[in-house]
Amino acid sequence: MIPTFIMTGSGVALFDHIANCMSEFLDEIGLRDELSRDSNPLPLGFTFSFPCSQDGLSSARLVRWTKGFVCSGVEGQDVVGLLTEAIARKELNVECVAIINDNVGVLMSAAHTDSHCRVGVILGTGTNCCYMEQLERVELWGGDRDDPQQVVINTEWGAFGDSGVLDFLRNPFDQQLDRETLNPGQQLFEKMISGMYMGELVRLLICELIRKGLLFGGKGSEELFQKDRFYTKYISEIESDDPLGPLTNTRLVIEELNIDRYTRDDCRYVQHICWQVSQRAAFLAGTAVTSVIERVDMDHVTVAVDGSLYRFHPHFKDLMNKKISQLIKPNRKFKLVLAHDGSGKGAALVAAVASGNRVTSSAEFTDANDAAIR
Repeated sequence: MIPTFIMTGSGVALFDHIANCMSEFLDEIGLRDELSRDSNPLPLGFTFSFPCSQDGLSSARLVRWTKGFVCSGVEGQDVVGLLTEAIARKELNVECVAIINDNVGVLMSAAHTDSHCRVGVILGTGTNCCYMEQLERVELWGGDRDDPQQVVINTEWGAFGDSGVLDFLRNPFDQQLDRETLNPGQQLFEKMISGMYMGELVRLLICELIRKGLLFGGKGSEELFQKDRFYTKYISEIESDDPLGPLTNTRLVIEELNIDRYTRDDCRYVQHICWQVSQRAAFLAGTAVTSVIERVDMDHVTVAVDGSLYRFHPHFKDLMNKKISQLIKPNRKFKLVLAHDGSGKGAALVAAVASGNRVTSSAEFTDANDAAIR
């Protein structure tokens, strides 16, 4: 976890923090001394999960911060350059050869073993999606048009709705949550479905019912009335309870929020609120995934998904499958697969390919020079 003071501080402090984590990791696995003796730097794949304008495989300028980050001096800058400077300050023999978004990493990780994988989705603290697109359909493409005639499109779908197209779905609780974030009016789709915000939506609903005297006898607690104090992990725990059982997890969460007077009906209402917020989030995610599957337009599409919300919520995958099955064209097959730590593995795969291509190109150049000299 990155501390809040780092998330809201300077860009220099953020990238120094990342370089420090890298240094500790290299020490932990015993590679730092070995790298210092080797003239060849260790290739690094950098997963950077924010909207960027990508100028090349190892160059990307941050468009804007999301997910609670507001580090100064980074927007509009090449984040690989900032990371490289931090690595140099730490005197690490490491070179960033590729920067990718986390959803691209998820896609690469799963496509490595599943040839039908064409879509990568993140459902965790934030949310995003990427997919494989035919080059002829990409109007803004300015690169070469050699084979393969495909390109990965990073949709940044967390910002879907910022233009107002989701206003018909957003309720007063969505609006209140948005007003109280660091980026009001932005990432509106993300604020309806991702792990960073679902717990707060539930808390706002619970507090409203308390104010109306419909929950906990109209009495809350200091903890419950504190912003962001109802963690999204509580939703997963509460929904793991059998509605007809003793609701043990629900009771534990309520007591952790320092509410000691409650009834079984109160527990059931809290569970129902969690269910409604979760179902809406999963159905919206499933609807968005369906649109991307139809865009890919293949008979069989595997969708790789990673993120804490998808991994730990007991019903999210089933609810997404249900909605996609309702909306997808008949006879089109799809499969949702968990790509655990896919963003990290995908970045490593891309870095390995990038560094391998560099070695190959260098060898070919050397062979050509030798031939010319002979």
